[in-house]
Amino acid sequence: MTRPWILRPIRPADDGAVAATIRTVMTEHGCCGQGFAIHDAEVACMSRHYADVTSRYFVVENGGEVLGGGGFARLVGTAPDQATCELRKMYFRPAARGHGLGHALLVLLLDEMRAAGFRRCYLETTSWMDAARHLYAAHGFAELSAAEGNTGHDGCDRFFARDL
Repeated sequence: MTRPWILRPIRPADDGAVAATIRTVMTEHGCCGQGFAIHDAEVACMSRHYADVTSRYFVVENGGEVLGGGGFARLVGTAPDQATCELRKMYFRPAARGHGLGHALLVLLLDEMRAAGFRRCYLETTSWMDAARHLYAAHGFAELSAAEGNTGHDGCDRFFARDL
């Protein structure tokens, strides 16, 4: 019997597994130098950084093991009245890939963004993360010519946004 995949809000007990997933997947894709989210202080304690009413982080779990996740928060460097959030730290370990979980998690996050009062979503990625860019395009994200906000992720070279 196949174990079910579960999408659920992050818990403090998930912090270690989520940090390990982010660090492993970012390193796998060559995103480990300066200017990448792997160095963000929040990586070590994601549950604490996504605990307010305008941010969320969900994990992907199978058989009690956290194998991925993704979240959002207000885009740093924007005012609350701009109602722009950033899709953040959406990564999956190889065992979680190819099951439609990226699609399912993104649909859930877009709904949660709307519920949190955001009207626009921004994200950053790289030109070599083809699967991620394909997923974003399939969900209505349009490529932008330049970065927005003040994420500090100058290692990213591709920028996308969509209205919610």
